[in-house]
Amino acid sequence: MRRENEDILNSNVKQIAQIAIPVSLEFIVILILNFGNQIIVGGLGALPIAAVGFANNLTFVFAVTVSALGTSVGILAARAYGGGRLHELNQVVSIALIFAASVTVIAAGFMVLAPYRLLKLTGASDAVAATGSDYLRFSALALFGAVLSAVLSGVFRSVGKPKLPMYATIWTLAINLLLSYALVYGIVLPELGVAGAGVATLVSNSLKAITLGIQMFITRNITNFELPTFGREWIEVIRPLFVLAIPLGLTELVWSGGQFAYGVIIQQISDETLASFNIANTLEGVFIVASVGLAVAATVLVGRAVGSGDVDEATAWVRRIKRTGIYSGLAFGALYAVSSLSLPFLFGNAGSEVQQLAIGLILFNAVIQVIKVRNMILGTGILTSGSDIRGVIYGDVIGSLVVGLPLAFLLGLYTPLGIWGIMIARVADEIAKLAVFEYRAKRIDWHKLVASQTTTAPIADQ
Repeated sequence: MRRENEDILNSNVKQIAQIAIPVSLEFIVILILNFGNQIIVGGLGALPIAAVGFANNLTFVFAVTVSALGTSVGILAARAYGGGRLHELNQVVSIALIFAASVTVIAAGFMVLAPYRLLKLTGASDAVAATGSDYLRFSALALFGAVLSAVLSGVFRSVGKPKLPMYATIWTLAINLLLSYALVYGIVLPELGVAGAGVATLVSNSLKAITLGIQMFITRNITNFELPTFGREWIEVIRPLFVLAIPLGLTELVWSGGQFAYGVIIQQISDETLASFNIANTLEGVFIVASVGLAVAATVLVGRAVGSGDVDEATAWVRRIKRTGIYSGLAFGALYAVSSLSLPFLFGNAGSEVQQLAIGLILFNAVIQVIKVRNMILGTGILTSGSDIRGVIYGDVIGSLVVGLPLAFLLGLYTPLGIWGIMIARVADEIAKLAVFEYRAKRIDWHKLVASQTTTAPIADQ
């Protein structure tokens, strides 16, 4: 019996790891890309670091908002795949790609046409806006490839192919960093300065989207491009997709907009403080996303269990992934703290004051990383898998808009605490969000959710 229990445990760990590790590695590589660009432009001084970080935060708001479509596609794809409804899978993916491409073209247009004005409008200083305008223009164009890649990656994970997006991300990252360095400093290629990093991102994101598209529809033949043929089919496919995608997009907008707003408040202190914050925040992302694979594993494994009608299996995966998240948050939080030792070597031209403040911010954030990982698993993984998108919205709105940002504004700008008042406010934000997420997670009716899936006949059979 003991050996049997050990085999079951090992099997569970293996299933989580098969999804979580490739996904986490993929997201780590993406964050290393952003951090690598900061290191490269960091050789130009503190102002370019602040400008690139501010522009990245602005494009990040849109990217994660629209990429929520990838999360919703991933959930529905996992349910369709788990239930053997391949016809439904084809249509969900096809509609999601069309919608993602259309919205991205419209939104990116504003950033491409008026980058300086948009940066100024959102709170950047004159110097930051002038330095980051060209970088923002090319980064906005790169959003097209990034969003399509997010949708395609969500499908690959749901059908048990999480390594394919990881491989595509790794080789395009190598191209990005080499091209960025060459364009920023004019090695072999024309010298473009800060804008060169944006051009490199555009090239690498486009290559990644093309690679994943070819694998999805041609070489691997995971799905076929297939649109509904009559009105009822359109409704059957679009309704669940957008019932998930619209609230998810809203909550991602609230969350990412809140993160951007923290940067705007910090910008009011000084460009140097913003540079330190961007260094610490971007490096933190590398270690936070080391645990993001657990949230994706939740959507995939719980989604498959729901699609196959197994309530016990769905709730068991919830418990396993929450427990794993505690260990992951503690381990990567400790590694994040240790990474502060590298700043004098990576950002030697940023100045000692910028480096010292960034080290302090890293150590502060490392202490609460386990809370952030817990929130990520609950919000992105468990609540979305349980179709409680409203709970995610409540948590993000209460955490950021009701607690965190008002407190950051007061403590950061109207007390001697300055940047440390803003960091205290961010802790309060995470704690308030955790309270809401935990409460909502306990209220999910998994039996009702499973019943709603199993009583719906596959589209192909109707």
